[in-house]
Amino acid sequence: MNEELKSLCKRLRLAYIHDYATQQVITEHEQRIILECLRHEQEERETAKANRLVKQAGFHSDKHLKNYVWHNQIGFPSYLTKEELVSLDFIEKKENLIFIGTPGTGKTSLATGLGLEACLQGKQVRFYRVLDLVDKLLRATKKGTLERTRKSIQNCDLLILDELGYLPLEQEGAELLFHLISDFYERKSLIITTNLEFSSWNKVFQDPRLTSALVDRLIHHAHIFSFSGESYRFTNALSTRKL
Repeated sequence: MNEELKSLCKRLRLAYIHDYATQQVITEHEQRIILECLRHEQEERETAKANRLVKQAGFHSDKHLKNYVWHNQIGFPSYLTKEELVSLDFIEKKENLIFIGTPGTGKTSLATGLGLEACLQGKQVRFYRVLDLVDKLLRATKKGTLERTRKSIQNCDLLILDELGYLPLEQEGAELLFHLISDFYERKSLIITTNLEFSSWNKVFQDPRLTSALVDRLIHHAHIFSFSGESYRFTNALSTRKL
């Protein structure tokens, strides 16, 4: 009990509580009450922090991993298990995840679930649809606040870029996105969802050299997943109509 009390006091920065709680005038029962209070304080602080991180992340849904429907048409890398993926070890190793597949097959839901779990573990996450992020960077450029905007994004532990490839990017936007992704190279982790194979990314960035350099950076420390099968949203809509 004493060691846990000491550890909690240190974590909560309550330097003198431990000394007071371990004085001889304090009974063991009173020590247990103090310990329970500190446990509660820590839990509440962690909950408040997680809620704040989730709000800051900008997720478009609250689909947690515990509710994710794992299906057998998710192609995992042969060396990686589901348990290793959800452990978020890739964030500690500053590795990337790339989810490739047709729309509606669970890419965004899984990316969101992993991002939410990271927030619950106290990590800073940012979630953007690619077009929204590019628009944000372009507006920051016009306002002269690009450097500040980039730094605010770079401070996160995990950046999730959703829906890469739905529309082509103009040259300036493509270059801004390229430089931001380059800033994350070997420093932070990325999750990217896309409906395009790498060979088709040139349709988005419209510059072969830039595309080649971008793909090279992304896949150097990446785990690549393939998503196949029918759209869950489409299938669910059909089943609802039949009812």
